[in-house]
Amino acid sequence: MTEAALAAAGVDSYLSKEARQQPQWPDTAALRRATDRLTQVPPLVFAGEADRLRAQLAAASRGEAFVLQGGDCAEIFAEATADRIRNKIKTILQMAVILTYGASTPVVKIGRMAGQYAKPRSSDTETRDGVTLPVYRGDIVNSSGFTEEERVPNPERLLDAYHVSASTLNLIRAFTQGGFADLRRVHQWNKGFAANPAYAKYEQFAKEIDRAVRFMAAAGGDFDALKTVELFSSHEALLLDYERSLTRIDSRSGLAYDCSAHFLWIGERTRQLDGAHVEFLSKVHNPLAVKLGPTATAADAVALAERLNPDNVAGRLTFVARMGADKVRDALPSIVEGVRDSGVTVTWLTDPMHGNTFTSDSGYKTRKFDTILDEVTGFFEVHEALGTVPGGLHVELTGDDVTEVLGGTERIDDEGLARRYETKVDPRLNHQQSLEMAFLVADLLARHNARKSQDVDELA
Repeated sequence: MTEAALAAAGVDSYLSKEARQQPQWPDTAALRRATDRLTQVPPLVFAGEADRLRAQLAAASRGEAFVLQGGDCAEIFAEATADRIRNKIKTILQMAVILTYGASTPVVKIGRMAGQYAKPRSSDTETRDGVTLPVYRGDIVNSSGFTEEERVPNPERLLDAYHVSASTLNLIRAFTQGGFADLRRVHQWNKGFAANPAYAKYEQFAKEIDRAVRFMAAAGGDFDALKTVELFSSHEALLLDYERSLTRIDSRSGLAYDCSAHFLWIGERTRQLDGAHVEFLSKVHNPLAVKLGPTATAADAVALAERLNPDNVAGRLTFVARMGADKVRDALPSIVEGVRDSGVTVTWLTDPMHGNTFTSDSGYKTRKFDTILDEVTGFFEVHEALGTVPGGLHVELTGDDVTEVLGGTERIDDEGLARRYETKVDPRLNHQQSLEMAFLVADLLARHNARKSQDVDELA
């Protein structure tokens, strides 16, 4: 009945479109067995949760909240341990506290977690020392090891991705609902990390929050809202065999939802208006995002909005700008202005990571922390000039003390990258750099909110 209902909902219309960035599965029978199994497993998330996120994203589109979306560039099965997941959650919670307290703004918390296992690549193959093999497309497809056996796309990994995602979501829910995320524990979230300037500044924030909480307790305040947080899951909806297999019909509404995550996005490489990714996601009712790079135009954005959000529902569609620090101030204004003038309702996020990647002299794929911060600043400047809303931040980060991004108060240099460079794909902010970014964004957001309040006062 479910598959018949999905067919009736038109979710398979994408099959007639070109699907880019898909692996070449060598065993189609094994693929069918894996996807058939995935159509029978319980959903990873529920439609009602996705609906709650849509309402919160709608608030962010109006400037009533701010979105913080963070996590690994590409999750690794072997790294889905309790300690690593907890550290990521702690980092997101700490960043959210900084933003909430520093800018007096509610924060919508979304993890690039429990599903970010597939990655788009610029080539189908990789050559080393004269040997050419299929490119690593993420743990959901193949292994990063450079042998023929490891690089062959294996459909059994689709099931592995489901099970690892399920265990990750179980831990996320346990940590965020079981007392770990209680705002009265803000000091404890810093334990286990080495002392440095970012943590010292965080501790000062924590003391001020602690003092405010004690005042509220003395005044008879209700702490229920402080005890838990809701952390939504998200990933790029890249591997269509996986996404389609986890799509379900909501028993309440009869609508189709992709139950692999609450929030799904279409990448810069797969946002073709006539492509399979846009077609597929147009048929599910999750809140969605599209990455827009410097080649995007206002016409592209408006056309995508008309396809993905024809009813112009607030919170349904998010645009994530990933321009590069050297282009954001020139490329983004015309797009934002065109979307604004068309009447499209959208939440704007900045991804300051993907447009600022380069290879260091020592051969590491990296980014400069100052350049990342400059793109965030440019994003705010564009929205300030146009009177639109800078709705949030989309960033690749880890809760561990890796050395993958140059700079920060630790002053990681080219030589220092080798100390703990662990990513299999793109470089991530470490825990300290993530907190440093949160302080900068909190300051930008506080100034934006202050100017907005001043404008309202002057109109009154």
